[in-house]
Amino acid sequence: MESIQAIKQRFGIIGNDAKLNRSIEKAIQVAPTDISILVTGESGVGKESIPKIIHQLSHRKHGKYIAVNCGAIPEGTIDSELFGHEKGAFTGATQTRSGYFEVADGGTIFLDEVGELPLTTQVRLLRVLENGEFIKVGSSKVQKTDVRIVAATNVNMFEAIKKEKFREDLYYRLSTIEINLPALRERKDDIHLLFRKFASDFALKYKMPTVKLTEEAIHLLTSYRWNGNIRQLRNVAEQVSVLEHNRSISGTTLKNYLPTGAGQNLPAVIKDTKSESDFSNEREILYKVLFDMKSDLNDLKKLTMEIMKSGNSSEVEKDNEGLIQKIYGDDEDETPKDIPMLAIPEHREEIIEPTIQTEDKYHFAEEIEEEETLSLHDKELELIKKSLERHSGKRKLAAAELGISERTLYRKIKQFDL
Repeated sequence: MESIQAIKQRFGIIGNDAKLNRSIEKAIQVAPTDISILVTGESGVGKESIPKIIHQLSHRKHGKYIAVNCGAIPEGTIDSELFGHEKGAFTGATQTRSGYFEVADGGTIFLDEVGELPLTTQVRLLRVLENGEFIKVGSSKVQKTDVRIVAATNVNMFEAIKKEKFREDLYYRLSTIEINLPALRERKDDIHLLFRKFASDFALKYKMPTVKLTEEAIHLLTSYRWNGNIRQLRNVAEQVSVLEHNRSISGTTLKNYLPTGAGQNLPAVIKDTKSESDFSNEREILYKVLFDMKSDLNDLKKLTMEIMKSGNSSEVEKDNEGLIQKIYGDDEDETPKDIPMLAIPEHREEIIEPTIQTEDKYHFAEEIEEEETLSLHDKELELIKKSLERHSGKRKLAAAELGISERTLYRKIKQFDL
């Protein structure tokens, strides 16, 4: 059995972290068996290295090794890619095609991003794991295959199972042995080592001197969170190698290549989603406000109608003291002292609406004195006279202001002998 250090050199793995070494050790131990393996870890930690190690150290090393990115294949064609199809099975199937499980017979299949598989495909995969059988799309013939399955995912599988996006029985068949690769931020001592390796590779590739980091830059590099892990670190190393003329990289220069907050080891935890109970409480408050507004509006309508019917604002105010208090609040300054009587024409559609001005408080446009000496007839006559005087006797403008038709105004003029 090869040593961990020999395996690292053979497969180009950089780092001396204990967690990384443990993951490689597990891969070496399970390689001679045919046990299904699930490799877990964040995106960009290098999960693709583990199935290569397992395949090369197994008795299948002379068979085919096929890596399949399950998340990159459209849902409509994934079954055909994995299991093959018969001629005429669907539109465009002009000939019979062998799938990966048929081609890799005797070898190893690496299913990357297995958590993205559709549920229907998961059922087919479970059958392969249980008895090595599969059926091509459009066929009824059962075929056998002998493949070693190594899967990888960056999805929280228990959350996916809970949300019914991944079958629980398939998870336990895939994860007979689970190998977890640590995130780059958990391998602080390896970060600078990896950067130096990448910088050396890019210097050779682009035929230029290797960039070197100052102590300040090294501290910044190791304290950064690296959400994109090794993939992100490699990207930064390439950018710095190509764009910077000065081969000595300071912390200020390096910071320009890192997203905001580069000096922080851990980000602030921000709850970006609300629980269902939070939304429920907000809905209840919103509904209550709307219902209260509707109730106040109905009360205001009722009060207005009573004033219109009785014509006596003082009597209405006295009878509806509680209702007025509810609408305008407890502050005496906000409670209207006088409720004006509205002039009501003969027909409902010709009701004259009072003019309301909005200020710090709500006031009626014209204050009406306490003494109500005018009759409804006199009030109507007075309004018509004022409107005609304001518009120099122009009936069309006066009718528009009063909210009645010109014909009705003409009849009123005749009626009142104006």
